[in-house]
Amino acid sequence: MLASDWNAAWLAPYREPGQRLHGRWAAGTPLAELLNEALRCRPIELPAGRLRFVPQQALPPGEAYEAFVARTACVPTRDNAHDFFNGLVWLRQPLLKTRLNAWHGQGLAAGGEGRRGALRDALTVLDENGALLQAPPALAQALAARDWPRLFTELRPLWQQARLELVGHALLEKLLQPRKPICAHVLLVESLDGAAAALDAGVLAGKPFHPLPVLGVPGWWAANALPDFYADATVFRPRRQLQSS
Repeated sequence: MLASDWNAAWLAPYREPGQRLHGRWAAGTPLAELLNEALRCRPIELPAGRLRFVPQQALPPGEAYEAFVARTACVPTRDNAHDFFNGLVWLRQPLLKTRLNAWHGQGLAAGGEGRRGALRDALTVLDENGALLQAPPALAQALAARDWPRLFTELRPLWQQARLELVGHALLEKLLQPRKPICAHVLLVESLDGAAAALDAGVLAGKPFHPLPVLGVPGWWAANALPDFYADATVFRPRRQLQSS
């Protein structure tokens, strides 16, 4: 099970359902069953029907995960931290997850599993390691420029006006053991509340993500209040030294 600090800032959007579900999961109730109980209060409709979480064994051998979800509206779920956070993101961001899956399904229908293409690669990045950031223009510009001193020091007070939400379930899993180099792929959005509806497949295919070491976010990690926290050039690297990932 998880050894998570539910008071961590990055878990705030998931805290209430996460703590409640985790307690019963730790007591032995299968994760898929718990997530389906949560859906009774807030059903999610996919093109193939009402969303359900099913045991991993329900995924037929040889069928792609995303194709199975698109075909059946069923999400194969293992009893592990990765799929726990995947379930929480489905509950929190149903429109986002539904749109990502629909675009995956379209890509699979067009090119098959063997040809992922730029869009499906970008969808995977967002789904696994993504974050959404609504920020004042000055912050957004500093992030895009990877101007870390300006982003985290000069403009530090502006972070109080920003809204950052992690939506990548693998990213949330990695933060069970917080480490300074952990980096999110951030998508800048005009409004966090309307971000999923505003997503554009053509824009996503260009991978418009910005790297953000999440423990550098003011208020997210006590150590980043120290003056030398951002002096670590192995983590806070200038743009010219970074390679696209």
